[in-house]
Amino acid sequence: MASARALDDQLCFALYAASMAVGRAYKPMLDALGITYPQYLVLHALWEEDARTVGAIAERLALESSTVTPLVKRLEAAGHVTRQRDPRDERQVRVTLTDSGRTLREQCGCLGETLVARSGMSLAQIDALNRQVSALRAALAETLPS
Repeated sequence: MASARALDDQLCFALYAASMAVGRAYKPMLDALGITYPQYLVLHALWEEDARTVGAIAERLALESSTVTPLVKRLEAAGHVTRQRDPRDERQVRVTLTDSGRTLREQCGCLGETLVARSGMSLAQIDALNRQVSALRAALAETLPS
């Protein structure tokens, strides 16, 4: 029987630990803006395409709608988004940025720059790593049941 590889030799742990480190690097800046990292991701999905449904946001972030809904509700309570039932399909809830939510985009612009600076890696290295991790995610997603 083969023994398990050391934790530091396992890709899943390296990805998990790197994700946690990125979250810690972003935390002080996001705290100053009054949002959490998951809320930042929801906002980012809306900055890409405003007025998305909760389901579309969940799909973009690879999350369940039941996970996204409380994030959207907290962003709405903070005045960054509004929620409204789609008049064409009452089952759909559309989320739209407010002026405050759009303003946060400019304030969050430095997050990526800070990550590059703290990593000690070049932007080209970060981009290459991002492409590799994205390819891994896509390959794994293809093999998972839908």
